[in-house]
Amino acid sequence: MEVIIMKSKRFFTSRNIAFLAVLVALIIVLQLWGGNIRIGGTSLSFVLVPIVIGAVMLGPVAGAFLGLLFGVITIVMGVMSDPFTQYLFAANPAATIALCLLKGTAAGLVPGLLYRLIARKNEYAGVIVASLAAPVCNTGIFVVGCLLMSGTIGGFMGTVGSDASVVYFVIIVLAGWNFVAEFIINAVLSPAIYTVARVVGRSVQKKSVNAAPAKEQAAEEGRKEEPRKARQE
Repeated sequence: MEVIIMKSKRFFTSRNIAFLAVLVALIIVLQLWGGNIRIGGTSLSFVLVPIVIGAVMLGPVAGAFLGLLFGVITIVMGVMSDPFTQYLFAANPAATIALCLLKGTAAGLVPGLLYRLIARKNEYAGVIVASLAAPVCNTGIFVVGCLLMSGTIGGFMGTVGSDASVVYFVIIVLAGWNFVAEFIINAVLSPAIYTVARVVGRSVQKKSVNAAPAKEQAAEEGRKEEPRKARQE
């Protein structure tokens, strides 16, 4: 119990909270307006990048929290503006909410766990694997969830006049190019994520090293002060 409390205190530092707040703001902005960046008919989504940064820098729990936030925003935006999400939500609201929250949370949790495991041997490899795992989890869980709701997807296909199979529609039409775009973006930005991790990590380490002599000096002054107090008494 004492170890858990110490870890919690170590996480809830002013630096971590401020960093988490910045990442939350980035996720909100990128999810709300990032979809306007397009190449042809494919929107370029950068929202997974701050989620991966959080998972790498602050750990799997922070990554899961950021991913959960991403899932919540996806639900709200989808219900408000996306015909596909509106149809799914009207036909099966519980499954739709669970799918969005699960895929978002996994996109933050799994990269954090993989980074923690792989970075013990190679930090750069850990960042790359974490960066690529995020779109795989996000899209993979989405595809599996949609296939489990194949009856609902089939109804939506009827409304848009599609005669493709459900599997083709889900994997190619819904997930195809969006997944490719997310995967490439995260792969390209992996070195940037790694650089952020190294810079912030070195900064924290330097502060810890500088703080150590100050603590030792304070302790030494405390030891010197005790005999003085004893003589005065």
